[in-house]
Amino acid sequence: MTGPRLIQNFSGMQAHLIVAPTTASDALVATLMKLGLTVASYLPAGEACPVDWAALEIDRALMIVDGDLPLPGIAASTVSDLPPVPVLGLVGVEAPSRLKGLLQFGATGLLRKPIHGASVYAALYLTINEHQRRRALEEQLARHEERRRGRRHVVKAILRVMQERSLDDEAAFETLRRDSMRARLTLEHYCEALVRARPDVPAPARRIALPE
Repeated sequence: MTGPRLIQNFSGMQAHLIVAPTTASDALVATLMKLGLTVASYLPAGEACPVDWAALEIDRALMIVDGDLPLPGIAASTVSDLPPVPVLGLVGVEAPSRLKGLLQFGATGLLRKPIHGASVYAALYLTINEHQRRRALEEQLARHEERRRGRRHVVKAILRVMQERSLDDEAAFETLRRDSMRARLTLEHYCEALVRARPDVPAPARRIALPE
């Protein structure tokens, strides 16, 4: 299985910054704009920063946060422990607590302060593509977990077909596989629908009509 397509051109992306207004941040903004990104800033306000994650365009947005500032918490995303958009952390003081905060915030890349324009592209490349890779892997794991849970319905359906039609396990499995293809359902979803239709009795000899 091939991984997600690597992103090399950042033109049209939106960079959302949680940084203090300094000369260094001005240099960062200028470099981002040269690379074709639009820039929006969230200036720190004590312990809270007004970040509306739900309002971000997931496929275009990038969050850049200063690890030397108090970091706001993030709402749980659909992918476990992974924020909905890539996060690039700015590192000035390399204290373990600061690095831990960026890690917990979901940063998949770091950019050392003071910021030099020549290092921004590499940091963006690693941050965005590592986020894409992790999201693809975790979504793949979620699909595998869903299929694993569905296997119990497959076993139940095989036993019922064996009992009703006097078939061995291989023939019963092949029957269910063909029926699931005709119904345009995955084997797991077909067997779940079959088992849930009448869980207390064996599968009838006639074909059960299942919703497509």
